[in-house]
Amino acid sequence: MRVYVPLTLPGLAEAHRTGELGPAPVDAYAVTLALREWYTSDDMEELEYAALGRAALGSLRRLAVDPAAARRRVVVAVDVPDAEVAVDPDRGLDRDAVGEVRLARPVRLSKAAAVHVDADDAEADVAAAAAALGAADQGDEDARFTVDGAEDHELMWFGVQEIPNLI
Repeated sequence: MRVYVPLTLPGLAEAHRTGELGPAPVDAYAVTLALREWYTSDDMEELEYAALGRAALGSLRRLAVDPAAARRRVVVAVDVPDAEVAVDPDRGLDRDAVGEVRLARPVRLSKAAAVHVDADDAEADVAAAAAALGAADQGDEDARFTVDGAEDHELMWFGVQEIPNLI
């Protein structure tokens, strides 16, 4: 199963240093039953793109609590055996948990299929979105609009061998 692990650039640097995404448990996003119902599509490519988008929001949440991190969302796509992926059934109806999964143990970075990172020109919108996230979560429509502004930026694709250049 392909899972999408949200990080920040410092988190990516740490994963590169240790050679693994962790420590356990590792929070990630994937094409779950809840995501399929929420996104209402049968196209696997579209569903994986939706899971990537959920992970990008997870990265934004990490940025919101780490003011020292560069304002660029980071998501690592990694393939893991289905048996290693757990979904919390109690959070299945929670809109904020759509696509959420948990890995019980760290994943070797060498298992990563790709790294997705914002371009430099997204930094201002991502910074504004990270600052507005709390208000957006409380229902502030202007803040929600600001958060959506970060989602307008497509994450760029990088091969795992390009991580040293990203960090």
